[in-house]
Amino acid sequence: MKLLASLLTAAILAAPVFSAYAAGDAPKAAKPDLVKGEASFTAVCAACHGADGNSAIAANPKLSQQHPEYLVKQLQEFKSGKRNNAVMKGFAAALSDDDMRNISYWLVSKPAKAGFAKDKDLVALGERIYRGGIADRNIAACAGCHSPNGAGIPAQYPRLAGQHADYTAAQLNMFRDGSRANSVQMTQVAAKLNDKEIKAVSDYIAGLR
Repeated sequence: MKLLASLLTAAILAAPVFSAYAAGDAPKAAKPDLVKGEASFTAVCAACHGADGNSAIAANPKLSQQHPEYLVKQLQEFKSGKRNNAVMKGFAAALSDDDMRNISYWLVSKPAKAGFAKDKDLVALGERIYRGGIADRNIAACAGCHSPNGAGIPAQYPRLAGQHADYTAAQLNMFRDGSRANSVQMTQVAAKLNDKEIKAVSDYIAGLR
């Protein structure tokens, strides 16, 4: 009888816990620590991406104001090797999931500096591709996922506005040749673009704001 009573008591005490989980009230992740995020970014990332995430080096992406969910995903995939980059794999390998979240949420709090298009001869072509795609080749408009002003969609599609044209073009080329393989959608889009179109849309994106 004592054993039965003990089991019944344990079941009663556990019931609120099970009910909470059933109702979807599972424990939530800790709130990102922006102070730690800034410290980690300064120590690990700032040399290449700028003190506030506004990289001054065209080959390195601007990270400021980027959606944190996207940044966390990229860092995790650098770490796992799903996104292949030897330099970033080394840095990401040293970061915990909490480090990644802290850095990413600190970066979204930093305003992005505007960029600008440089190639006047190609900017009109870039705008057409970005806003309307290329219908006769089934190339979707970039704006459909990344929004007309390049702000992207949080937790789904990254912010592109003001990104260095050299970096964007490099990523599109990598999607096209298969050396970057962590987005099926982008691989399918880039596969249909030629060199001129990649250059044009990358330059147009740099001037979005």
